Amino acid sequence: MSDLEERVRIIEERNHRVESDKAWEISWTRRILISVVTCIAALVLLHGNLWETAVAVLGYLLSTFSMPIIKKMWVDSIYKRKT
Repeated sequence: MSDLEERVRIIEERNHRVESDKAWEISWTRRILISVVTCIAALVLLHGNLWETAVAVLGYLLSTFSMPIIKKMWVDSIYKRKT
């Protein structure tokens, strides 16, 4: 395999890894998993107060909905200005 082909293969592998990491980061599976872990931890730490646990989990879920909007604003105003 030529040096150029090897470099392209390495770049394609990196791109695939970055894309899969991003897909995981925004997936519902990840959000639900974090919500369940947050719920269990809050139940243990708050000694079974379900209402406060639900507030913590809903707060997390709401924050994940706002992140794409905030990220877009950040990219448009800050990141693009640096490049």
